[in-house]
Amino acid sequence: MFAYILRRLWQMLPTMAGVVVLVFVLFNWVGGDPAYILAGKMSNAEAIANIRKQLGVDQPYYVQLGIFVKQILTFDFGNSWATGESVANIITTRLGPSLTVLIPLTILETFFGIALALAIAFVRGSLTDRAVMIACTVGMSISILVYIIVFQYGFAYKLGLFPVQGWGESFGENLLRYSLLPILIGLAVSIAPTLRLYRSFVLDEANQDYVRTARAKGLGERRIMWVHVLRNASIPIITHVMSNLPALLIGAFLLERFFGIPGIGREVILAVERSDFPVIKAITVYVAAATMIFNLLTDLMYQAVDPRVQLS
Repeated sequence: MFAYILRRLWQMLPTMAGVVVLVFVLFNWVGGDPAYILAGKMSNAEAIANIRKQLGVDQPYYVQLGIFVKQILTFDFGNSWATGESVANIITTRLGPSLTVLIPLTILETFFGIALALAIAFVRGSLTDRAVMIACTVGMSISILVYIIVFQYGFAYKLGLFPVQGWGESFGENLLRYSLLPILIGLAVSIAPTLRLYRSFVLDEANQDYVRTARAKGLGERRIMWVHVLRNASIPIITHVMSNLPALLIGAFLLERFFGIPGIGREVILAVERSDFPVIKAITVYVAAATMIFNLLTDLMYQAVDPRVQLS
């Protein structure tokens, strides 16, 4: 196991190097000269030259690439161009609010997705099954903006069950007060595609030979579904959950923007609007690294769930 982990970490290096080079090329060759962005419209040649020197973009490209690699290894991307705040501090302070919403949302989405998928599998092919799938299709066709507006107006503004937006200082207040409505909206948006996907995983396993053998041996349908089918269907479910985790940090920007949550997704949108390249570069690189690490954790979880899976 330890040798496998070391081998996978070693294999990540070329991929990470490719990501670093790609990000460097995009921001230095395609993105234009940042000195002109910072200097503004009323700039002169001397001001632009001074900014280029401060940023180090007057150096040869190989020197700039070396500086970029050093920034990644030391977790120091300098300061935000827009606010002057340390990029490292921006990421660490924005990560907490994002995780406060996304971790409970992921747990609830996975739990209800699995439970409902198994329940639908019991009545597969029936009118109930078809009605649920039609409802899922309708739910998937509705924009997340509609969910946000309707839920904010109905549950927050009219009924007063939740605050319309805001964020507090303590973790307990944020989890139990400000994040509940965003979590509810995220669950409403994600449960339909999750249920359809997990239902297909469960039905694929329910049609296997080992299930027919278990029925022939007299095992109850409930035990077959919750023990044998769920164990084998959990492998693609784990893949789905783990592969989505890094992207969720960025993908939740609408929730964070509408509810005033100071998270990573909202920060990315602000950085793009401000052309704040240090923040964008840092988040891009770290999300890529997190994706590779979560892929490794996925394989390790396969082995834990089903020891028959051979890691290679």
